[in-house]
Amino acid sequence: MEEDLDRKEALKEGTFKERYLAGEIEFEEIDRYISRWNNSDDERTLAKYLGLNEEEEDVWIDESDEALREMLDRQKK
Repeated sequence: MEEDLDRKEALKEGTFKERYLAGEIEFEEIDRYISRWNNSDDERTLAKYLGLNEEEEDVWIDESDEALREMLDRQKK
């Protein structure tokens, strides 16, 4: 039951990428999203859960958190 509430809350609040680009959260919040995904039964991939597209996912995996942050920062409104 609690997991269902966590999932509904996550869906309501938006993806990590949406909230980061809107300036609502710091980049370090990605760790909280990852933890929430790890403890959920969400069937989406982690990248989809975070709201990342394929290019962003590749940069994150192949390079670093910092490279992903820089890529997202270039998209900020």
